[in-house]
Amino acid sequence: MTVKDFIIKHEGLKLKPYICPAGKLTIGVGRNIEENGISENEAMYMLENDIKRCENELREIFDNFDELPKNVKIALIDMIFNLGKPRFLQFKKMIQAIKEGNFKRAAEEAKNSRWCKQVGSRCEDVYEMIKSNNFTDN
Repeated sequence: MTVKDFIIKHEGLKLKPYICPAGKLTIGVGRNIEENGISENEAMYMLENDIKRCENELREIFDNFDELPKNVKIALIDMIFNLGKPRFLQFKKMIQAIKEGNFKRAAEEAKNSRWCKQVGSRCEDVYEMIKSNNFTDN
């Protein structure tokens, strides 16, 4: 038995945060995130995995996701990262506009949302990135 196996045997493996018997917020294999937090490398590793998940979710929504302009992809990844897929899917008119290649209208749909009011400058950045790639006259 390895030390890793031995610790997992006693701590268990929890993939969602929980409160340990000592009352501390914990995740993984007994990681006390209140006192120990995570390292920058761990944070970047999780971010990379989250970005991959977001890209895969967007590929499920947009058949041509990989062919979209880079700025549009970045903006969509940021949105779905922030909102989560279920809330992102509520942007039906924006999604349809992107599918039609009407990025100006898509940007307006994102901007005219409650989400935009909630996130402020994040929305402004997303709006500008999507709007700047308008390839239609609509």
